[in-house]
Amino acid sequence: MSGDERVLEVVRGWVEKAESDLKNATISLRAGPECPADTVAFHAQQCAEKYLKALLSYRRTEFPRIHDIESLLGLCRSGIRIDLSVEEQRLLTTYATITRYPGDYDPVSLTEARGALRLARRVRSAVRKKLPRQALKGRERQ
Repeated sequence: MSGDERVLEVVRGWVEKAESDLKNATISLRAGPECPADTVAFHAQQCAEKYLKALLSYRRTEFPRIHDIESLLGLCRSGIRIDLSVEEQRLLTTYATITRYPGDYDPVSLTEARGALRLARRVRSAVRKKLPRQALKGRERQ
């Protein structure tokens, strides 16, 4: 397998995981009032994070093992326009860090969860435009 093929395989893996997070968030929202809103927000953040890591992998840009959307966006700024304010970036990050465990914070509302999913979809849309088509196809199962 060539270096380019290995990179595409890594990118496909990130995309596949990001899509799984998106599905989890979307399906959970269908539960209506019974929806675990914090879980939806967490999976929305994970979707955005993994798409950014897919782009960084495609560009062969090293990145630390972090969940910080603002830092990841900073690493992939050139050539990509993702319409997220700094506040939105930081909000998404809190869903991966603060709300992930029990603690002293306000519960995530259903409205917030829907908003987090909208943010994740914005990241997804922008990143997918920068990835080659073959990176967006599912990995082959053996």
